[in-house]
Amino acid sequence: MNGAMVNGEIRSGSDGSLPTNVSQQRTSGLRRRKGAGGRELFEQVMNLIFLVCGVLAVGFVLFISVYLIVSGLPAIQQIGLVDFLLGQRWAPTASDPAYGILPFILTSIYGTAGAVVLGVPIGLMTAIFLAKLAPPKVAMVMRGAVELLAGIPSVVYGLVGMIVLVPAVQKVFGLASGATLLTAILVLMVMILPSIINVSETALRAVPQEYEEASLALGATQIETVFKVTLPAARSGVAAAIVLGVGRAIGEAMAIIMVSGNVANMPGLLESVRFLTTAVASEMSYAAVGSLQRQALYSIALVLFLFIMLINVILNGFIKQKKEG
Repeated sequence: MNGAMVNGEIRSGSDGSLPTNVSQQRTSGLRRRKGAGGRELFEQVMNLIFLVCGVLAVGFVLFISVYLIVSGLPAIQQIGLVDFLLGQRWAPTASDPAYGILPFILTSIYGTAGAVVLGVPIGLMTAIFLAKLAPPKVAMVMRGAVELLAGIPSVVYGLVGMIVLVPAVQKVFGLASGATLLTAILVLMVMILPSIINVSETALRAVPQEYEEASLALGATQIETVFKVTLPAARSGVAAAIVLGVGRAIGEAMAIIMVSGNVANMPGLLESVRFLTTAVASEMSYAAVGSLQRQALYSIALVLFLFIMLINVILNGFIKQKKEG
């Protein structure tokens, strides 16, 4: 017989067994404790995995930073910081070698700025149209085109630019060669559009619908609502899109080397030029290991890395100030 409850106490049966309901309660309690212990172990394992991934990401950045500093500083010390950054002549293989990278720095600044000035309005207006104005079927087709544009390899952009844009620029302006800074800007403008469109559209869609409904209820038109309510509310996401576009433009090499002429001239809109990235890509293959030329290329990479970090810090600081304001 099973035991029974007598005067508030559990009495076991004649065979020493506990009552059935008590046994079931203990079994379910043990299972709950085991389940809770398993979940806690799973949480601890996942937290450890997340921590390791985060440490690896930071470690990669630190490793790249340290490697570029260690590899790039010797050439800067040997050439001189002023001569290296402000020198206007780059001729590492000449009888009188020179290692001035000011033309590369200015070209990268002008090319990136030109691509952003032309690409941001087009990308932003496209994102507004897709997020707020386009019919669903039209938006679906356009999103597919934008995604396809993002998946095109850089070398294909460069090939199309070399076949189409270079002859067109040469013919329109009557130049000896159409491989110019203007051609590079046009190619970069097209290349940064997918990043700007996708991120900006996501930011615009994330704005609460109540903001727009309140604006429309106060008598504003849809266009006024988009530009005076939705767009300011999505400012952080749009700024992030611009940062991604700047990073894509300033870090591109393969497409630019095919349409810019790759000549170390001071930048001019209709002149053949060389960017920081193309300077490294075009000479690293034949620069002798341990030579000053190779070390100077590492220094160019260090300058490019610091340049990108500086742009990110400035833009992020601007975004933070806007948020606090």
